[in-house]
Amino acid sequence: MNILLVGSGGREHALAWKIAQSPLVKRLVIAPGNPGMETLGELVAVKATDAEQLAAVAREIRADLVVVGPETALEQGLADRLAAAGIPCFGPSAKAAQLETSKAFSKAFMERHEIPTAGFGVYERLHEARQALTVFKPPYVIKADGLAAGKGVAISPTKREAEREIEWMLGGRFGQAGARVVIEEFMDGEEGSLFALSDGRNYVLLGGAQDHKRAYDGDLGPNTGGMGSYSPAPVFTPELVEAAERQVVKPVIDGMAAEGMPYRGVLYAGLMSTADGPKVVEFNARFGDPECQVLMMRLGGDIVPMLLACARGDLSRATLPEFLSETVICVVMAAQGYPDSPVEGSIIRGAEQDFGPNVQVFHAGTKRREDGQLVAAGGRVLNICARGADIAEARERAYSAIRKIDWPGGFYRTDIAWRALERE
Repeated sequence: MNILLVGSGGREHALAWKIAQSPLVKRLVIAPGNPGMETLGELVAVKATDAEQLAAVAREIRADLVVVGPETALEQGLADRLAAAGIPCFGPSAKAAQLETSKAFSKAFMERHEIPTAGFGVYERLHEARQALTVFKPPYVIKADGLAAGKGVAISPTKREAEREIEWMLGGRFGQAGARVVIEEFMDGEEGSLFALSDGRNYVLLGGAQDHKRAYDGDLGPNTGGMGSYSPAPVFTPELVEAAERQVVKPVIDGMAAEGMPYRGVLYAGLMSTADGPKVVEFNARFGDPECQVLMMRLGGDIVPMLLACARGDLSRATLPEFLSETVICVVMAAQGYPDSPVEGSIIRGAEQDFGPNVQVFHAGTKRREDGQLVAAGGRVLNICARGADIAEARERAYSAIRKIDWPGGFYRTDIAWRALERE
């Protein structure tokens, strides 16, 4: 098979690492990729937002499958272009991807299909949004409607802070993504990420993970795209998974098909475990980042047949590879200044050494200078992932590897998986 993988972050590096292990793969092309993927496939300098050129690359290499990593490519309609060209794509159409690309669409969809989520309102005018704050109780959850690289969510403890966040968002902080804001009720509970694969009609549950959104230890600081993750996540009890499948996953797949937007690809359901059962925090139309990294390291066997089955619409005949019994943890190393103003260009030493069979370093935001030096080229820069018999062993291996990396320009949280440790 010839496969085109779209994206350049840690999620895509993990997917490339897993896909490259498949005996079915003859040629793996990655657009645009990053230095960590150089040994896994052929890199082509096409951005994930250039749907037209990506479709051209897929035609040129006679791709048997295109795997879409980032949400930006889905929003640009890459899956639609590939469908028109008769090329199977693991990733939903632009309409189906609205589950992620428009929070207003997503909330309205959940309301139509009675999928449990927080109460909400959608506002385009500043005075209407301000007035709505009198209906909601603190803390206030303020979200930009569109894509904001995981940073378009604010939880404001006071009305004044909520008003300021609304002013920033509607005032252009996130560009067109913030032209509308969604105000939600605050949900109290523990959050986790549940993943399902779908061919538009059928689905299988892939597993769960838990992310850490805040920048600093103790869940302090600004929201980020994710500072670490681990899987399995104890929050996903068998009872919670059964309820989430029945109340969330199945209604989404059925509802999207009924509305003429069959959902093909991976469905990410960010769920809050509340006293009333699971409630949806958000949907993503692609693998989470950094959740994808831990899932790929836990997944035994070949993932390519599953991706192809989803893309072709025949998932009912595919067999999901089993998950390994080990726990996997991912610690994100980010550039100083992240998430607001990450400092780029600092030299990273030691990230490409051999850390042993239980540790993988996935590149998320790196580039290679002409002299061969690896440097930071983004906010989240490296993902240090490790497996172990339990969470304690996996943590020790991950943080031991981090201590061998020489990068003064980076920082990381030291408490990833603290919730799981508290349960032990």
